[in-house]
Amino acid sequence: MTTTIEKQSNPVYPIMFAIGVCHLINDTMQAVIPAMFPLLERDLGLTFTQLGMISFVLNIFASLLQPAVGFMTDKKPFPYALPLGMVSSFIGLSLLILSGEYWMILVSVIFLGIGSAVFHPEGSRVSFMAAGNKRGLAQSIYQVGGNSGQALAPLLSAFLILPFGMHGVAVVLIFTSIGIFLLTKISLWYKRQLEAEKRSNIKKMLISSLPPLTKKQVGMALIVLLLLIFARSFYVTNMTSFYVFYLIEQYGMNVERGQLFIFIFMAFGVVGTFFGGPLSDRFGRKNIILLSVVTPIPFCLALPFVPLPVVLIFLIIIGMLIMISFTVTVVYAQELVPSKIGTMAGLTIGVAFGMGAIGSVVIGMVMDEMGIRFTMMAVSILTLLLLIAFLLPRDRVGD
Repeated sequence: MTTTIEKQSNPVYPIMFAIGVCHLINDTMQAVIPAMFPLLERDLGLTFTQLGMISFVLNIFASLLQPAVGFMTDKKPFPYALPLGMVSSFIGLSLLILSGEYWMILVSVIFLGIGSAVFHPEGSRVSFMAAGNKRGLAQSIYQVGGNSGQALAPLLSAFLILPFGMHGVAVVLIFTSIGIFLLTKISLWYKRQLEAEKRSNIKKMLISSLPPLTKKQVGMALIVLLLLIFARSFYVTNMTSFYVFYLIEQYGMNVERGQLFIFIFMAFGVVGTFFGGPLSDRFGRKNIILLSVVTPIPFCLALPFVPLPVVLIFLIIIGMLIMISFTVTVVYAQELVPSKIGTMAGLTIGVAFGMGAIGSVVIGMVMDEMGIRFTMMAVSILTLLLLIAFLLPRDRVGD
């Protein structure tokens, strides 16, 4: 059953914003990979399937390890995991710069995946610890950082990687060094919080907005939530990694302009991510999840068929709406199982990465076999699965 506790502390805004900045840096490093796809396809002659496999290796390591890291640190928190995780990403990015062959790229993204797996559950825990009574806002700030880093991918591709190649990628290492420094400082605060909690003999738990639920109800709700994350992540992966090729083929765009369209989609996704948490604090988690995943379905279904002037409008609407739920699904999962903050963060974000990994391979293979246009239409139809959001238990916020 869902457990609640009444006392809440005040939010620690410097830590909330600092971990959000670190999330931006971490996900910018991850964003380098899809940003390189047009370069790799052009210069190394990689197929869509090979590009999908690179994304698969990156995301599968991140997704499989995240719940495990969250589970272990729920039992025994390890503050210095945060800077160590970013050190792993630094190593991966350095190897990527030196990579000249396909297998070397795969090795480098393994290190990036491990770094991401360590960062995300522990970063979400720090955000929770600093949140006080602003849980939705804190998670939004944290996720906005990450989604902003991902949104930089098309800009990195258009203005840094395509013109300058691997020398452009090297610029990101400067920001990675800053992230390691900030995470070391955050780890010191994290350690002091754990020591203070231990001295006071008070174990913090999450206040849940959900009514009391049986274990079976919690399990069913988690299954529905993970299916939602699957469908959303599959669609977003298609848009961020492969939709640029549709813009090039269908509308005759060059790569740079196509990447700007993808940036706009992702930038408005960042806007949606920010507002998702505060809106869910006021109007309820389920209400905002429904708004996010049901409303954009007609636009997703129509997108492959609309003329170019309408494409940009649809990308803005879909990007903003579908990413509103990114923050809220994490908080909703944490409220389903309040005693496992890190595990739930690792599970939900890990599944998002994992579905992105599977989606990259499947989409790449379908594009190679069936063509770009068919693939875009098929992925759009998949968004109908988002209708299962109606099956989630209703929370008490906003009632």
